[in-house]
Amino acid sequence: MKLTAIYEKVPEGYIGFIEELPGANTQGATLDEVRLNLSEAVSLVFEANKLLAEEDLKDRHVIREDFELTLA
Repeated sequence: MKLTAIYEKVPEGYIGFIEELPGANTQGATLDEVRLNLSEAVSLVFEANKLLAEEDLKDRHVIREDFELTLA
């Protein structure tokens, strides 16, 4: 799976976000810094979404399995 990172130069440095993943956005003084921060932001969004789903599904009988996304 590949995602699209968008970076924009602003007076304070750079902002960045992932086009396909709402909530994954960040800023940094340099492009390298914003790239590093964006990687962390993506991890945090996935982690937060997983925790929210686990809480929502608590006390329910569900089937969990690995899922691999292949984009065309």
